[in-house]
Order: sequence, then structure tokens, then C-alpha cells
Amino acid sequence: MNEPAPLREARAWVHGAGTLAVLTGAGMSAESGIATFRDAQTGLWAKFDPAQLASPEGFRTNPSLVWDWYAERRKGVQRALPNAGHVALAQYEKTHLGRVTIVTQNVDDLHQRAGSTDVIRLHGDILQDVWLDTGRCRPCDMSRAVPGSPPRCAACGNLVRPGVVWFGEMLPAEALSRAELLAQSCDAMLVIGTSGAVYPAAGLAHTARRAGAKVIILNPEPSEIDDEAHLLLRGTAARILPALLQTE
Repeated sequence: MNEPAPLREARAWVHGAGTLAVLTGAGMSAESGIATFRDAQTGLWAKFDPAQLASPEGFRTNPSLVWDWYAERRKGVQRALPNAGHVALAQYEKTHLGRVTIVTQNVDDLHQRAGSTDVIRLHGDILQDVWLDTGRCRPCDMSRAVPGSPPRCAACGNLVRPGVVWFGEMLPAEALSRAELLAQSCDAMLVIGTSGAVYPAAGLAHTARRAGAKVIILNPEPSEIDDEAHLLLRGTAARILPALLQTE
């Protein structure tokens, strides 16, 4: 079977990389049926501004509204299954130990459920509960949180919130530092399913290219960072990754 030349060339770069960085965005999870942030704003939620549903200020103003929206999103994540792209990445990592690191903008756990172990989560974990305010009750005890929408600390009233990065918040410093160091040192970067509109994650492709890495962008549609790519692969992760990552 004749393969497109870009796919053959991309495979050679990926397999030849001593260190492969993989940056994944919402398109990766959308193939598993997880709605993107914007797509999740349908029906009842369509009338709300994103900042009302995904900011500290919005949460403090209406905690129940935000908690209930995230509860609905969490159910969608828990129902979803890793797709063939997640599985291909996990299998490739397993056979190339120490050479593959995934940096994800996604807040689900599909990479981990597929079997990937070296995953840097830039935007947090939607299935994790954290306290809204740190340092109260030195600290508040999550195991004793009073159930509710949202739960709260029985002693001081501190609210439980989803462990995701909201508008106006900084990315986790350790995760961002690791991702930037990886972009500066990798031999190749594979960018999958991201629009390239959200920074600083989108800037990692520029960092990698400037440092001398081969940059491959895999997306069914044009992205805002296509100019950073040495190669563009048009298609979805579930369709392209199994062929791209297959053993030569």
C-alpha cells in the first residue's frame, strides 16, 4: 500500500528521535466523545459566559452553578474511553521507555487510562477535588468535607472546587517548567489536536523548532501554529497515530 510521503517522513523523524515530545489538545479527546470546553456549553449552559463557568470569580459568585456544570463534564469524562490514538501513544511509550513524554492541555485521564505514564498535565485534572482557598484550617481535611454542591469544609466553610486551571490562573509551575525544558531539549515534537490558540502551551512548538527539533502537527483542520511545522499531517489522531507510530 502506498503511503503519503509526509507520513513516511514523519515516521522516520519520530522513530529516529532520541527524545519525542507529544503535545495534545482538545481534538485528541473529542474523538473519544469528550466535548471541548466550548462545545460543552450547550443547552442550559449556552446562556452563560465562559468566565462565569471557569474562573475563580465565577465560582465565588455562584458556586453551585459552576460545580454542577463540572459535575456534568466529569460524567462525560468517566463515560469516555481512550481512542486508538491514545492507545497507540501508550504502546509506543512502552516500547521506547524514557524517550517519550506527553504534554497535554486536556483535563481528562484518557492518556493515563490508555497506559501512558509520563504525562505532564498543563491544565490540571477535572476528576480531582481541591480546596478553593489554601492555608485555611492548616489545612482543611478533604476526607471530612461536608457533602454539597459544592462540598465544603465542616470547620471553616472552605469550598471544594475542580482541580483545573481556570481563566486568570497560572499554570502549575512545575508542569510548565518541565514542558518548557522538554521543548528545549527534544529531538522531535508531535503536536496533536490543538488549535494553537491557548498559550503558553501553544508556544511550546515554537520553542521546540527554535531549539532545532522537528515539529510535526497532526490535525484535521488548520491550526494557528501551522507555520511552526516542518510537516503537516491532515487527519485525526485515532486514524493517523496507529500508522505513524507502528514499528518499522
